[in-house]
Amino acid sequence: MKIHSWICLFGLLLVFPAFSQQTIITGSVIETATGEPITEATITIEETQQSTMTDELGVFRFDADVPLGEQVLVVSKAGYVSKRYPIVVNEGQTVNITDMTLEIDLTANNDFIISLSDDELNADEGFTDNISGLLQSSRDVFLNAAAYDFSSTFFRPRGLDNANGKVLINGVEMNKQFNGRPQWANWGGLNDVQRNQVFSRGIAANEYNFGDLAGTTNIIMRASKYRKGGRVSVASANRSYQGRLMGSYSSGLLEGGWSYSVLASRRFGDEGYIDGTLYDSNSFFAAVEKQLGDNHSLNFTGIYAQNRRGRSTAVTDEVNRLKGREYNPFWGRQEGDLRNSRVRDVIEPILMLNHFWQLSEKTSLNTNMAYQFGKIGNTRIDNGGTQLEIGPNGETFYSGGARNPDPAYYQNLPSYHLRFDNPTPLDFQNAFVHQQEFVTNGQLDWADLYEANALPGNTATYAIQEDRNDDTQFTANTILNTEISDKVTLNASLSYRKLNSENFANLKDLLGATAYLDVDSFAEEDPQSSFVLTDIAQSDTNNPNRVVVEGDRYKYNFEIDANVINGFAQAQFKYSKIDFYVGANIGKTTYQRNGLFENGYFIGNSFGKSEKLDFSTYGIKGGLVYKFTGRHLLDVNAAYFTKAPSIRNSFSNSRQNNNVVTGLTEETINSIDASYIYRSPLVKARLTGFYTNFSDGSDIAFYFTENLAGLGIEEDAFVQEVMTNIERRHIGAELGIEAQITPTIKLKAAASVGQYTYANNPDLYLTSDDFPGELRFGDGKTFLKDYHVAGGPERAYQLGFEYRDPDFWWVGATTNYFSNAYVDVSALARSENFGLDYDGLPINGYDDNVARDLLKQEEFNDYFLVNIIGGKSWKINDYFVGFFATINNVLDQEYKTGGFEQSRLANYNDVLEDKSRDYGPVFGSRYFFGNGTTYYLNLYFRF
Repeated sequence: MKIHSWICLFGLLLVFPAFSQQTIITGSVIETATGEPITEATITIEETQQSTMTDELGVFRFDADVPLGEQVLVVSKAGYVSKRYPIVVNEGQTVNITDMTLEIDLTANNDFIISLSDDELNADEGFTDNISGLLQSSRDVFLNAAAYDFSSTFFRPRGLDNANGKVLINGVEMNKQFNGRPQWANWGGLNDVQRNQVFSRGIAANEYNFGDLAGTTNIIMRASKYRKGGRVSVASANRSYQGRLMGSYSSGLLEGGWSYSVLASRRFGDEGYIDGTLYDSNSFFAAVEKQLGDNHSLNFTGIYAQNRRGRSTAVTDEVNRLKGREYNPFWGRQEGDLRNSRVRDVIEPILMLNHFWQLSEKTSLNTNMAYQFGKIGNTRIDNGGTQLEIGPNGETFYSGGARNPDPAYYQNLPSYHLRFDNPTPLDFQNAFVHQQEFVTNGQLDWADLYEANALPGNTATYAIQEDRNDDTQFTANTILNTEISDKVTLNASLSYRKLNSENFANLKDLLGATAYLDVDSFAEEDPQSSFVLTDIAQSDTNNPNRVVVEGDRYKYNFEIDANVINGFAQAQFKYSKIDFYVGANIGKTTYQRNGLFENGYFIGNSFGKSEKLDFSTYGIKGGLVYKFTGRHLLDVNAAYFTKAPSIRNSFSNSRQNNNVVTGLTEETINSIDASYIYRSPLVKARLTGFYTNFSDGSDIAFYFTENLAGLGIEEDAFVQEVMTNIERRHIGAELGIEAQITPTIKLKAAASVGQYTYANNPDLYLTSDDFPGELRFGDGKTFLKDYHVAGGPERAYQLGFEYRDPDFWWVGATTNYFSNAYVDVSALARSENFGLDYDGLPINGYDDNVARDLLKQEEFNDYFLVNIIGGKSWKINDYFVGFFATINNVLDQEYKTGGFEQSRLANYNDVLEDKSRDYGPVFGSRYFFGNGTTYYLNLYFRF
């Protein structure tokens, strides 16, 4: 026994020093103002980039591979000002830093982020959405500049739009299958419950899915993740809406493991900066969570965000010169009230159930189900109303249709009346009369529309058509995260989405009439077709000459069924000098159209189901961070992956027929970026170079053209322009740097220099109900190689400062410079159609040098924008009161944010004639103009 006792004692003496000499860093993090612990704050040892997160008590701990000597702890969390704490670590000792403080970062408040939602733009006119909303949670210096200051110009980092990024709520993907983009309106007005976000830059590793080039944002909307308390705020602005009211309250963790959070808000305004752009939005949010023991939690999240707003459009230089950048032709007065003819109405509630299972200390499984339903409606004036007539011999025919009521219609403008080589005095008189009418009035005349519909016994000539997308989508996924060891973490997920999308035209308003005849007033008989006019004109031959009333579906009616399944796996490795990851995904996507109307132009190819489209996708990615020291890092990411085409670009004319895009295949993307990152107590900087190549892309455009000479067609036609085999190349560099030159003053700078061009000559063909089949010009190419891909300025630069006073007030200003923005060119005008006459031979007198000038891509003027931001907060007992405000474009600069060439004229002779007119082109490019000086003011009370 004595021998055994001595052995045990000796063993204890050996083990005890091992425990007593363990090196540990521990501490806690609290909020400056309230003293409440901050959960899920990230603590990073700057020298080694080791990191951990605080627990529910705000406590953290490092106890493995702890570096010795002078170190710096970086404490950060989205929505708070990051802080750095210098410490000294001695071997075998514990460094305990309790109650490190973070203060709320008002500058990171997404209330005032300059983000442009897609319903502010006319997607049908070829312009794309920006990605500012994807970046609002990033703490990166450059991406903050892109989100808060660059986005008002439609600047897109690396030339990417938000279809190249992923937005998740509680781990569930929110990007629409129709176009690949997130629908921001689905969760608009919920700012107070969206501050907890996790952002992964670019294609870098994230825990949820494979990601995409523009990054992945997961908005965490779990009831248990909100700190206890409430917030009430009032806002005033002049950009999109005029006022906003918002109130929210979160319970924190209650007895029994329950927690809840609720929010209600209203945004409103008769018009924003652009005339006639009404805003009417109501948003509600509720989340309830129950802790089911120590390892399980069940969360329900419900979102209702109704958004109705008036739209505006791109206009020509002539219209802008006569009416200014605030002009909008879509609205007019009706009995004294402002009424916009083009209103976008979004109501798509989201119901979500999330289960969180902590299988072990190092393994978690998150399983989610989401159900989304509702509608997106876009109204416009239908001027194709028709009367059913009976001839003297009993034959049936149609009469009616009406002139385009758009006040900015080209025939209403002075240039149209001065289009001749030698205008007469009468031409000048007509131009003057139309100019005065347009300048003085220039708005939609609702009374005229009602008067045209007032003839007794007639069906409507004008009506309000609402293009509807009523989607029902079910999503389920499961996400696994496990720490295999202290060095290796495995992430994996499996997801499934099922969509049924009903697409139809809804007869919204008869404008005083009692009924509408559902036929095409522009239909003409085809000598090569056996079908007569009364067949061709029908929207639905199964119900000929159907008379519809308000609320009926008419013109087109079809469904799209889509199914998507994806699997993803990723391994992350973290070592003292290098961190790296590898990831892969595989997926399958299917689409099928089901026509519910038999369209008269496409009898036998519009009613019933189309062929089923089937796409297989895959991807691999990898990256590393090499730590030369804690201050100097190299970050490299590379990816090769494929994506299924969107629903929008899969069917050439889904409103009328079952035709599938010819040559359609998965898009292939390969990308690499490399960053040098510098971090010191005073300076943070990142310099990145990037290269991305897109191939096998597709795109569909819809427009009216007068120029199909290359096909021997003399008539005008409304066409679908289908482009496939599109290859694009994006290359450039971006820089972000900030310097904390004093405890209260920070200087910052950002820059982006890029070149985004077409890398080949894509395939192009046209379809239409005005001619049969698919028509191609020559070898079927459009010569776009080396043209710039339109989408905001390719170059952007910023200099700014921020002053943050210890008494909780702050102010900042930035100067931003933009250049190298280009118009979106007409692909039809770059095809062989441009140089061919109706006989298929080259145009007489065609001059290559003149043609080169005519087809040169327009570059917009450079411009400066100055923005100012500031705020102040007060603590009154246990309550907080504060405000913040922004002023954008302080110097009221005028600039173009984007635009596109019209393809109405796409032939050498006609384009040359139009551009050579002494009094300006009749069909010049159309432009989006940036806002002048705008402001946002928010007052809040937090308890």
